[in-house]
Amino acid sequence: MLVGVAVLLLGYSLFRENLSARLTRDWPWKLRLLDIESAVTAVLGMGGAALARAQYARTVRPAIGYGGRVVANTAPNERLAWMCKLLNGGQEVAMPEATAAIASRELAERQDFQLNLVGRGYPIPGQGQLFLGWFTEKAMRELESVFVRVRVVDRVGDVHERVVNLLKGADRSPTHPDASPF
Repeated sequence: MLVGVAVLLLGYSLFRENLSARLTRDWPWKLRLLDIESAVTAVLGMGGAALARAQYARTVRPAIGYGGRVVANTAPNERLAWMCKLLNGGQEVAMPEATAAIASRELAERQDFQLNLVGRGYPIPGQGQLFLGWFTEKAMRELESVFVRVRVVDRVGDVHERVVNLLKGADRSPTHPDASPF
């Protein structure tokens, strides 16, 4: 917005400078806001600042991803479960309703599913993972999708949002744990 104001000031200054002397005595042309050199300096200064801010914002923005694997010994009774984690590939550190909705389907929390209750201000470690939850085969038979909205505010104040389906790509009838860890 400041770049736009600076460009308008430059345009006004250029137009005023090219008017005849007789017209510069009338309103609004008799008002001299900036000379041309100062207006050009304002445009270049604001443009440079805006460009630098945009490049910095791009550098520090989070790269939010999601992953899931079949794991053993997470759910009670040594059952296999689909474990979900949120990934942050960026440099920055960055559910009660979902738990109630799942429990309403006669699924027991900490027996058939577990969600990590993450709230506002919870950091997502840079280059790290955040545990979101796990679901047993019984829970995956009952649930079509479990959506989690992740909203991250980065260092420069930009808001990044991503909606993740925790059961996307889930092995709904696991027979053995996945070999590769997270």
